[in-house]
Amino acid sequence: MLRILPLFLLLPFAGTALAQTATPSTIQATGTATVNAKPDQVQLDVTVVTQANTAALAGQQNATQTNAMIAALQQVLGKSGTIETVGYSMYPRYNTAANQTSVIVGYTAQNTVRATSFDLTLAGPLIDAANQGGAGSVGGLTFGLQDSDPTRLQALTLAAKQAQVHAAAIAAGTGGKVGAVISAVEATSQAVPIYATGGAASSSTPVISGTVSISATVTITMQLLQ
Repeated sequence: MLRILPLFLLLPFAGTALAQTATPSTIQATGTATVNAKPDQVQLDVTVVTQANTAALAGQQNATQTNAMIAALQQVLGKSGTIETVGYSMYPRYNTAANQTSVIVGYTAQNTVRATSFDLTLAGPLIDAANQGGAGSVGGLTFGLQDSDPTRLQALTLAAKQAQVHAAAIAAGTGGKVGAVISAVEATSQAVPIYATGGAASSSTPVISGTVSISATVTITMQLLQ
């Protein structure tokens, strides 16, 4: 009996251990939300293109025209924005005549600067200044938010709440109810209004900013209680 007694004493604890390791029933649901916000900044990409017989001359001409372009943009911006270089390239041009050996006939230099304004009313004047300043191309005008975190957090909060409502509805449909949240996974995306332009423009280029939309998706896993 002395050897059998410890086995009886262990049986209740073994049952408790099995109960603790049993996987609880769970339910998963997804919520989505989109929050629109008024943009507070606008960005414009301007490219200056020059061609010459030599790379040095193409680069010099490009530097001169780009400096003049930057000065024109800065005059419009004042202290309400910034200008930065976002791209530069220099590449040779070859003859395209048929049945002839490919030879370099000149060079092309491209310099792209980005003007960012925190005054949306300057979008049109910036386009005008770029076109009048001899830009090779003007485009990529986009509106955005200087700080998108508040809008993003709002979208995440709404999506999480919707996910919990969906989970509760599904649980009720199975005759149960939801318990604690076990996990949550987020995903967000931002859609910004874009206005593109190119070529000649009048002195009153119309620009409408629209709104910035930030969407969030939250997938949660919750306990399912019967």
